[in-house]
Amino acid sequence: MKRKYIIAAAAVLCCLTACSNQTENADTTATTTENTTVSESLSAEGTSPEENASEDVQTSGSNILIAYFSVPETASVDAEAGASRIVIDGQVKGNIQFMAEAIAENVGGDLFRIETVQEYPGEHDKLVDFAAEELSEDARPELSSHIENIDNYDTVFIGYPNWWADMPMPLYTFFDEYDFSGKNIIPFTSHGGSGFSGTINSIAEIEPNANVITDGFSVSRNNTPNSAGDIADWLNSLGY
Repeated sequence: MKRKYIIAAAAVLCCLTACSNQTENADTTATTTENTTVSESLSAEGTSPEENASEDVQTSGSNILIAYFSVPETASVDAEAGASRIVIDGQVKGNIQFMAEAIAENVGGDLFRIETVQEYPGEHDKLVDFAAEELSEDARPELSSHIENIDNYDTVFIGYPNWWADMPMPLYTFFDEYDFSGKNIIPFTSHGGSGFSGTINSIAEIEPNANVITDGFSVSRNNTPNSAGDIADWLNSLGY
């Protein structure tokens, strides 16, 4: 059975009052820091509304899948200056989307965006509260994008922002929906100072029959726009 998460109200209040102005450096190794603040965990990812309407995975015959979760946090955010946005040739991309595409440029494979029927709030404070509520309820948001050919993939890169020192709850739905037994799972994340927290261990517990790579790639949200070279080096270290 998948593990259950219950966040006490006091812990949530503590996170809401925590300081988010800490120094943030790129982190390319799996870490276990549990003190993720609201700003760290929920400002790290965002895309434009247009980017939120992707189709299901388009196959290319590759045995590599790059699946990622991205949130359209758009309200009251300057796309040119905000740390949660990357603007390339006028196109706004979320941090995780940027990283997923950088991985695809290096290893090929098929890109797949994990999307939900539930529309997440675009305003930051509301998203903070909504994510905390989902976590406290151990929610399993219904997915609106699906993979029909998961058996065709031997290696699955999984990308997600660090929310409240955990994966966003749609990631748990994603792992519930598919059998990753015998596959290589390679995590990557963007964060505000807490790296992976305990999420790689969580994936290993959820998928005990998969080969979960512990040397995932994590990077501070402020350094994500400059992470393409580090991503290439990381992939090379893994043999890709």
